[in-house]
Amino acid sequence: MGISALQQTDRHMNLRNLALPVFAAVFGTADAQVAVNPQIGANFTRLTNTPSNIVSSASFGWQLGADFRLGDRLYFQPGAFFGRSATVIKFTPLDTSFIEDNLIRTTAKVKALLGYNLIHGDAFRLRVNAGPTYEALLSVDSKDDKIAFNKSDYNGGSFNLDAGLGFDVAFLTLETGVSYGLSNAYKDEGKFLSDSKYFTWYATLGVVIGGKPK
Repeated sequence: MGISALQQTDRHMNLRNLALPVFAAVFGTADAQVAVNPQIGANFTRLTNTPSNIVSSASFGWQLGADFRLGDRLYFQPGAFFGRSATVIKFTPLDTSFIEDNLIRTTAKVKALLGYNLIHGDAFRLRVNAGPTYEALLSVDSKDDKIAFNKSDYNGGSFNLDAGLGFDVAFLTLETGVSYGLSNAYKDEGKFLSDSKYFTWYATLGVVIGGKPK
């Protein structure tokens, strides 16, 4: 087994070890409640660990989906989202010229977060969440076709660690957070960004159905 395969196996085991306490904490509670949270929002994704002749910046993207809250004040928060993200890449092969393009991804993301209500009221809740996520790549394209990336240049998905802060006011909910990529965005042979990972900031607006505090 190669080094890359061993590293991937270690990531899988670490994510599994993170998720197990979540299930034990939430489903061990007999009076666990269920709430559904459909939502839509914006995301901004850039790349980390870029070479010195490449600058990456975030551009506007969008996402929609839903998550569940299984528990009461402490809860398990699985979810699934579909979205589009855009990352601006400025490549400077020479000192006097540069190439700039928007690299756009369509993805499906699943989450397995643990959440906790810092303020646990009927009309207002302040909550935090964190945990592992996985984002599968569905398609890629570029805005101006100046940088020729193909889907085969990308890894098929990315494991991430997400953390968020949310507010519930009556049945409305607002959440903002970050997603830090643990997997390389591109394959080793994927041109000049083989060590880069995704870093995303997002904000969503939605409604909460069910799950009233006790």
